[in-house]
Amino acid sequence: MTLHVDRGVAYDATGKLLDVYRRVNAESDPVMLLWHGSGPDERNVAEPLARATAGFGVVVFVPDWRPDAPDGGRAHLLASISFVRAHVRAFRGDPRRVLLAGWSRGARAASGIAVDASAAGGWRPSAVACLATGFGRPTPVSARVPLEAVRHDGLDPIPFWLLHGVDDERVDVQHSREFAKVLRDHAWPVHFHELETNHAGIVMTQYDPDLRRCVPAAGGHAMKAGHRVAALLASAATGTEA
Repeated sequence: MTLHVDRGVAYDATGKLLDVYRRVNAESDPVMLLWHGSGPDERNVAEPLARATAGFGVVVFVPDWRPDAPDGGRAHLLASISFVRAHVRAFRGDPRRVLLAGWSRGARAASGIAVDASAAGGWRPSAVACLATGFGRPTPVSARVPLEAVRHDGLDPIPFWLLHGVDDERVDVQHSREFAKVLRDHAWPVHFHELETNHAGIVMTQYDPDLRRCVPAAGGHAMKAGHRVAALLASAATGTEA
C-alpha cells in the first residue's frame, strides 16, 4: 500500500505540529489520533507504529505535545482533538470512526478522555487504545482517576483496547490486567492483549541510552510485536476484532 505523509501541519495557534499518515487515494478511512509518551515533542518516535497502522487503511494523526508544560500538556492534547474533529474530512478520514490512542503517558491521557465526558467538551472517541500505561492516577486531561471513574461514575461505556508488553520494565503489565478486570466487571467493552516485548518495543522502537530517547527498532521482538499492535489498532479504529 502506498502511503502519503503530510508533515509539520500546524494544529494550534502556537504553531504546534502534527504529521498525518494516510493511504494514497483514501476516501473515508477510519481515523486514529496517536499521542506519544513522556518525551516532549516526540511525534517522530511514533512514526514506525503510525506508518504500520496507516498501512492497514487508517488515517493516523500524530501530534507533538509537551508533558513538561505547566498544564501537563492538556492544552496541546485538547487542541489536537479539536484539529482532528475540524479537519478529518480534509485528510479523507471518517469522523464517525475516530480511535484515540496513546503510548505510556499519552495512553494515560487518552484514558482520561474516555472516562470524563467533560474533558474534551463532551466529545468522546469511538474507541480508546492504551499502550503500556497505568490507570491509578489522574490524567493530563482530567483530574479523575480512570480506575475510580469506571467503578463509580456511571459513564456510557466505550470500547477500550489495552495493549501491554509482558517484559515492560517501566510500567508493569499488571496495571493493564487490573484495569481490564475492572472494565469487564462494570460492563465496559474491553480487548486486552499481552505481547512479547518491552516498553519501547510495543511502539516498534528501542531505547538509545546515548540519545536518551527511543529510536526505530532494527528487528527482533519490537518489530514482531509492533506489527501485531498496528493490526490491533486498525481493528480498534474500524470497530472489528483482529
